[in-house]
Amino acid sequence: MSDQLSSDLASLRIDHQAQPPRGRWLRPLLYTALAVGAAVAIYLVGYPQLRSKFFKTQVAVAEITLVSPAQASIELTSSGYVVPQVVSKAVAKVPGRVSQVEIEQGDDVKAGEVLLVLDAVDQEAAIASARTRVATARANAETARANLAEIQQQVRREKDLVVQGVSPKAVAEDLERRADALRAQVNAADAASRAAQAEVKALEVNLKSYTLVSPIGGRILSKPPQIGEFVGPAMVGVADAAGGIEIADFTSLAVETDVPESRLHQVKSGQPAEIQLDAFPDKRLRGEVFEVVPRVNRAKATVIVKVKFVDDTAGVLPDMSARVSFLSGKLDEAAVKEPPKLIVPGEAVVERGGSKVVFVLEDGRVHMVPVELGPAFGDGFELVRGPAAGSRVVMQPGADLVDGQQVKERTAG
Repeated sequence: MSDQLSSDLASLRIDHQAQPPRGRWLRPLLYTALAVGAAVAIYLVGYPQLRSKFFKTQVAVAEITLVSPAQASIELTSSGYVVPQVVSKAVAKVPGRVSQVEIEQGDDVKAGEVLLVLDAVDQEAAIASARTRVATARANAETARANLAEIQQQVRREKDLVVQGVSPKAVAEDLERRADALRAQVNAADAASRAAQAEVKALEVNLKSYTLVSPIGGRILSKPPQIGEFVGPAMVGVADAAGGIEIADFTSLAVETDVPESRLHQVKSGQPAEIQLDAFPDKRLRGEVFEVVPRVNRAKATVIVKVKFVDDTAGVLPDMSARVSFLSGKLDEAAVKEPPKLIVPGEAVVERGGSKVVFVLEDGRVHMVPVELGPAFGDGFELVRGPAAGSRVVMQPGADLVDGQQVKERTAG
């Protein structure tokens, strides 16, 4: 047994000269490492893209806003439109064709200034004819007076002859009756002369109606009719070319805004306000409430509040849309001139690659935009460089949110 065991142990001795082939296990290990690395890369890069393509992330959104110095004293904000409080429409009193146009759309005019002139040839001819009738009536009156004077002289002579007994009394009486008739003719001729003169004056007054003048001082809003066009009072309201020229007094411009009935108690006459026009988003104007219209719109449950401009209205036009902020206190001129600050919500700012960025939402897709921040402002930061006011940014963007990813806006509630 001992010899056999020794023989078996000898047969199990390791041959140190026999070595495995070089690289036999290295290649499988390398392939395995590459496969694992590829799988990790696909997961880290491809999975978020696949997930964003097939499963849209829901995000909360806020806006980048412009904040003015009046922000702290705002009690109520509403929207409205610029409306001139003094408006007039000059319309021709008589029908006719335009022969002369003195103004253009956009011109400033004074009260009584000539706007246009109508062709008045027929009217002038009628006046000339009436003046001829006046001259004829006056001539007839003078002839009647001359005849009356002659008869009156004959009456005096006959009376003298009657006294002398040379002529019968009946002749003198007949002459007196004829003088009375001539005296009536004189009165009739004078009346005809006065009637003809009155007709001339009426026609001359009517001639002035062929010249259209501005009833107020202001600016021409509508396009005036052109030379040769027919205008007249029967066409009022049909079209501007019918002779109606709309004029607005720009010194009476004000913003008419709808205030909810439930918040009307926050508005009072004389209350200061700040006006921001959509046409000039970087410009703010001071205003003041001057009228609360005493009528409620039952359909909208609102009341019209009129706010006049305190600052210069250069560039302001009727029907411009405006936003009115009703304030608790007045703003001084320096505060109005101070530029508004662009504020970005603090929860929208994250760090990517060592830089501050926000994700702007446009058409269901986010775009990563670098930002430069200023001092803190409330719950946000003053934005020195970045997206414009009104841009919609993602709040609390996750670490897996990437540039160009499609997302779905989270609805309230």
